[in-house]
Amino acid sequence: MSDAIRASSPSIDGVEKEEIKHVEHEATVHPIPESLKNLSDKDLEVLEKTMVRKMDSIILPVIMVLYILNYIDRQNLAAAKLQGILDDLHMTTQQFASAIAILYAGYIPFQIPSNYLISYFSRPGLYICSAVILWGAISACTAAVQSYQALLGIRVILGAVEAVFFPGVLYYLSAWYTKKELGKRYAALFIGQQLGNGFGGLIAAGVLKLDGAHGIRGWRWLFIIEGVATVGFGAIFATFMPEYPYNARILTPIQRDYAVWRLEKEAGASEAHEDVSNLKAYVSALADPKVYALILCMIMSQAMGSVGNFFPTIIKSIFSNNILVLLLTAPPYIFVCFFFYGLSWYADRNGKIYLPMVICLSIGIVIYVIAVATLSVPARYVAIMFTPVANVVPQLFIYNTLSLHVARPYPKRAAGLALINAIGGTSNVWSAYVWYKPPHFYAGFGMVLACNVLFLIIITAYKFYVRRENAKLDAGGEKARHAMRHGITQEQVDLGWRYVGY
Repeated sequence: MSDAIRASSPSIDGVEKEEIKHVEHEATVHPIPESLKNLSDKDLEVLEKTMVRKMDSIILPVIMVLYILNYIDRQNLAAAKLQGILDDLHMTTQQFASAIAILYAGYIPFQIPSNYLISYFSRPGLYICSAVILWGAISACTAAVQSYQALLGIRVILGAVEAVFFPGVLYYLSAWYTKKELGKRYAALFIGQQLGNGFGGLIAAGVLKLDGAHGIRGWRWLFIIEGVATVGFGAIFATFMPEYPYNARILTPIQRDYAVWRLEKEAGASEAHEDVSNLKAYVSALADPKVYALILCMIMSQAMGSVGNFFPTIIKSIFSNNILVLLLTAPPYIFVCFFFYGLSWYADRNGKIYLPMVICLSIGIVIYVIAVATLSVPARYVAIMFTPVANVVPQLFIYNTLSLHVARPYPKRAAGLALINAIGGTSNVWSAYVWYKPPHFYAGFGMVLACNVLFLIIITAYKFYVRRENAKLDAGGEKARHAMRHGITQEQVDLGWRYVGY
């Protein structure tokens, strides 16, 4: 918080004047736009519901379809393993693991600069869709590779372009929705991710039947068909995907005024009026201990998520028919969509974040022990059914935690999202090398079990940390000022801002 803002902020010790100061501050810093002044509270409520419904009807379907395509294009190499890519490119199992891992050599380092750039563009939707078109074209070109070395090269480039999407979309959504609305929209994003995993297996099972058509191997058809579909959808969505609320054509002028005003009102003066550079935002995020705790959690969660990169291989150790294997990869991802929807509904209704994560991580401990302990087909497949619950669902609650707990302005939150996603993603590199020696996969399942336990320990420590910080804010005086050192403004404290969900 700058000296000017600190000097002009009301004292936290002046509790008896808090209500008066809040009203005065609200009136001077957040004047209601002229177009909204004559509307009653009920009119504003109706306006908000209509506006959010319109946003959801356009933004969420676009984002979900693009995320489905993102995961289909990223995971199709795992399906290609069952369709002969190892034999055609003369690859060993270890080389295949390298082909999986090397995507993140491009994906990880490019996330942070991409999220640095996106805040400079007045059309972030077009920026994201342009990346979609480009990665679809690159994915389709994978069908032309003739060697292991060429596959590695194109995977690095694919990762670099895909780095735009996920952290960019998190930033994009946070520029449209308020804190109380973000959880459900992140849930929609997650459901798109899991449907992408599920449909990827079903599409691969269908494409397998094209093996040999026109002299082209089935795995090459897989990259061609899915890549071309991605290019097409990216081009279509680029024509109407809305940008920021202030210049969105999908909103009427009065809706645009309200969309901007409600975000500024929620954010406080520091976001509405303080000019924060992107470089300063990254420095601020790196100085915040909460970001480091969430990075560690994301490292653990992403390592657990390596199960998805080898899902067909793991199921292949249970069933031998390739088409059946690809079909059986879909049910766990479809199941987790329903599970997460119910869990998200509970979390939103009760304002909980920590408890849902504990539920998922506790399930993870049980299923990974089962996976290590037995080769029973029913027991193993039931355990596999729940793996997305344990290794993916907690990630969405981590993103939600950062969006709620890392104080605005937007550039700092965008920096935090990019950092946890990029640094957390480094575990995808080394975790690709532990899935060997079927059918037991002792190293793989042992690794995810250890990461599960560490995640649980770290997030529990985080819970006690933010509760202590809340106690300081409640105490007022010097203790509250100490708790405000990582970006919380006096205005936010006066408005009742606290670390929620824990």
